[in-house]
Amino acid sequence: MGLIKAAVGAIGSTLGDQWQDLIKCEDMGSDTLMVKKTTPSGQISKGSNIIVAPGQVAVIYDSGAVVDATAEEGTYTFDASSSPSFFGGQFGAVFKEMWQRFTYNGTPAKEQAVFYFNVKEIMDNKFGTASPIPFQDWSHAIPNQMTGSLNPLRVKVRCYGKYTFQIFEPSVFMRAFAGTADVVTKETLIDQMSSEVIASFQNILNELGNSNHKVPVLELPSNTDEIKTIMDEKVFDEPIRNRGIKLVGFVVESVTLDEESEKKIDEYEHNSNSMMQQGRVLNVMETAAGNANGAANGFMGIGMMNMASGGMGTGVMQNAFTPNQGAATQTYDPYAQKPAETPAPATEAVASAKTCPSCGNPVSGKFCSNCGANVEEAAVAEPTPAAPRKCANCGAELPEGAKFCVECGTAAE
Repeated sequence: MGLIKAAVGAIGSTLGDQWQDLIKCEDMGSDTLMVKKTTPSGQISKGSNIIVAPGQVAVIYDSGAVVDATAEEGTYTFDASSSPSFFGGQFGAVFKEMWQRFTYNGTPAKEQAVFYFNVKEIMDNKFGTASPIPFQDWSHAIPNQMTGSLNPLRVKVRCYGKYTFQIFEPSVFMRAFAGTADVVTKETLIDQMSSEVIASFQNILNELGNSNHKVPVLELPSNTDEIKTIMDEKVFDEPIRNRGIKLVGFVVESVTLDEESEKKIDEYEHNSNSMMQQGRVLNVMETAAGNANGAANGFMGIGMMNMASGGMGTGVMQNAFTPNQGAATQTYDPYAQKPAETPAPATEAVASAKTCPSCGNPVSGKFCSNCGANVEEAAVAEPTPAAPRKCANCGAELPEGAKFCVECGTAAE
C-alpha cells in the first residue's frame, strides 16, 4: 500500500476519469498546523488522486498505522497493493522511521485518511517577559578591592521580540500533540510554547551575561545570531523539540531596564565621571610637579577643573600639598585645651612731632631744616618771649606777620 506519482497532466486525461476520489488540502496559511482529509466513506479507494501542495507533508493513515508519506509536492495515485514509496525529499529519513514505528501488521483496514502537515516556517509569533529577568552586565563592571577582580553589575531587564517555528518531525508532532484530530491550529499550543520560549531565553541571557560572552545589556537586540547559536548548541528549546517543532528564527526587538536597575546604572556612570575627573586632577598635578616651567599652567588647569566639578578637586589638592609632619596622624579633639597664644611684640611709641622754637617749622632731627636753629639746646633753655611789634606812626600793636598797620595803613618796619 503506497503512493505512486502520477504523470504530469494526468488529472485532465482519460486516466483522471477513472480516479475514484480526489483528496487535497487548501493552503493552511500560518494558523493551521495539521488537517485531516478523508472520503465520505472513510475509505480511500485504489486509484484515488492525492495532491500535495508546496509547504505540505502528506501522511497516509490506515487504522492506526502510517503506511506512507511524502513531502514532495505533486499529484499521487493511491495504490493499495504497492509498497511504501516514501517520496520524502528532506523528510525521507523521518518517514522511514515513521514506517517502522507505525507498521500496519496486516490488520484489516477500517479507517483511512490523509493527514496534511504545514511544514512552512510559521511567522510573527510574539514573546515578552511578564516580569524583569536578571542579567549580569559586564559593561558596568564593579572592581572588587579585596580580590582585585571585576564583578558584573546585576540588573533586571524586560525583553520583547518575535520568533518563528517549524514542524520538522511530523510523526513526533502527531504522536506528542496532534493525535488524529481533524484540525490543529497554532492557537492550541502558542501559549504553552511562548512560556517555554521565555524560559529558553532566560537560559540564553545567563550565557550571554557570563564571563565568556560579556554582552552589554543594551546590545542584546544586536546579538540575534549569537542567541540562536547558543540555543541550538545548548538545546535550550528541548521541550519544544520534543513535540517535533523547532525554533527557526529568534529576534529581540527591545530591552528595557526596571527602575531600580536604571538608578544603578545612573549612579555608576555618575561615580565613573567623578573618578575620571579625579584621575585628571592627579595627572595634571604630577605633570606640574615635574615641570617647573609648566607649573603655573598646570595649577591653573586644576582650578578650572575644580570649578567645573563643583569643588571636587579641592580635597585632592589639599592632600597633595599638605606637608607630612610625621608618621603619626594627628586626630582632632574638640575638647583639647588650646595652646596659649603668644602676644605680639609691643612696638615703640612714636615720638610726637617737634617744632622749631625760632621759626615754628616742624623738625624731625636736632637742627631745623628751615632756619638751622639747634632744637635740642632751645628745648633746654627757657625761651624768651619776643616783644610785640608796634606801628612806628601810630604806635598800634601789629599782628604777627602783618606788613601794614591795621589802624593807619603805614608800612610795618
